[in-house]
Amino acid sequence: MTDKPNTPAVRTMRAQGLANLVVRGLLRTPGLSRIIGGRLVTLYIVGRKSGRRYTVPVSYLAQGQDLLIGTSFGWARNLRTGEPVAFRFKGKSRLADVQALTAEPDVVTAYAQMAAANPAFARFSRVHVDQDGNPNHRDLHLAWVGGARVIKLTPR
Repeated sequence: MTDKPNTPAVRTMRAQGLANLVVRGLLRTPGLSRIIGGRLVTLYIVGRKSGRRYTVPVSYLAQGQDLLIGTSFGWARNLRTGEPVAFRFKGKSRLADVQALTAEPDVVTAYAQMAAANPAFARFSRVHVDQDGNPNHRDLHLAWVGGARVIKLTPR
């Protein structure tokens, strides 16, 4: 195994589980789901080996009809290109086709777009954005080195 110097750890909030529980509830609440759903979607993921069910609220970036999700968390490894995933978007349950992007150019490009469009995503992902809205390229590279991947959802 190779040692990756300067590899950032996956960032979590102190009460990540509690925060996710609250956000999941808000995203299921009629009316509120449309308001906070402008930046958040809930994924319903089943572990490939464990069979465990994960309900994960995540931020997204709309790109035409597609939704881009960036993450370094392990749950994302359960999403495979060509396998559909269930998700809740603006209060409605749907299915989407998945494309998992792991190559550095794809991840860096998508993370740059997401960081420029969503300051909270940039902060959480430790990608600094300058006053002109340009993400720091070294931070983008370090996100990829740290395991960042992009999940592209195409709703059915």
